[in-house]
Amino acid sequence: MTAPADRPASAPAAASPQAAQVAPTASSGDRVELVVPAAPEYLSVLRTATAGLAARLDLTIDEIEDLRIAVDEACALVLGPQALDGSPDLHAVEPGAAPDASAPVLTAVFELVAPGMKVQVSGPAQTLPGRDSFAWAVLEALVSGLETGRDDAGRHWIRLRHDGPGRG
Repeated sequence: MTAPADRPASAPAAASPQAAQVAPTASSGDRVELVVPAAPEYLSVLRTATAGLAARLDLTIDEIEDLRIAVDEACALVLGPQALDGSPDLHAVEPGAAPDASAPVLTAVFELVAPGMKVQVSGPAQTLPGRDSFAWAVLEALVSGLETGRDDAGRHWIRLRHDGPGRG
């Protein structure tokens, strides 16, 4: 390969405009499922996953933070007040011990549906607060869509939707 006449052979080639714009992006249809113990100390895992996946969607920093807060709030709701009030965890696992298969879990399913994301969280809460509560007002302000329900096992779930950059 020879260098152009106006550039010495030892000079590095300039990066192409396309190479400078390469960024990680999500493929439509990507799905990530995380299952963690139903304990508040594991919410940070789900917040981090939310931010990392949202960053792949070309969302603004504010939109990523809004989605992260919304997932955190939804997780707190499906954990229930007993998990958040500092009660001792009856299902704690000693380091090196096998986890109890009957221990309650918090599940988060992330679906990247370009240009946005859907997140469904489910947990052991016996009931969810009324939709007129502050927690629901926060959720509704941060996402494009919000649904709730119960699965076949009776676990509450909350599904959040963010429609993509600039669409909240």
